[in-house]
Amino acid sequence: MAFALSNMQLESSAFTAHGAIPEKYSGEGDDVSPSLSWRDAPEETRGYAIICHDPDAPLVQNGGYGFVHWLLYNLPGSTTSLAENTGEGTRGKNDFGKMGYGGPMPPEGHGQHHYYFWVLALDKPTDLPEGLGLPELLKQLEPHLLGMNRLIGTYQRA
Repeated sequence: MAFALSNMQLESSAFTAHGAIPEKYSGEGDDVSPSLSWRDAPEETRGYAIICHDPDAPLVQNGGYGFVHWLLYNLPGSTTSLAENTGEGTRGKNDFGKMGYGGPMPPEGHGQHHYYFWVLALDKPTDLPEGLGLPELLKQLEPHLLGMNRLIGTYQRA
């Protein structure tokens, strides 16, 4: 994944930076996406995408980014927040093999994992088809990436 760190700030009312993600947003709970909001995007921003992955997953291989939990794209440039369990945007395919959000669910006994929620600011709106996986999504988005930032939360199975 190309990196274009920026002054954008990403936060959630569900958890603080480096704080514990509540069970509600996990595979052990209601498995709904947390609310997110961001500000200070580059002025030229015309679209957004969201990626959530777990780099602590034991399945990281061949230069992968860890276990992908959420891909959401085709968000207009006017978007600055997503409600809990959002229906906005277009859903990509996560590593559970499903569309949309799949909450934290590290293997039993694997300890605490870190979940990186990324917001990507793009220089143009996108109209990509539903169901893209991370490699294809990044191939489409990286040429249009203006800036990005992340919010990291943690989760450990009960």
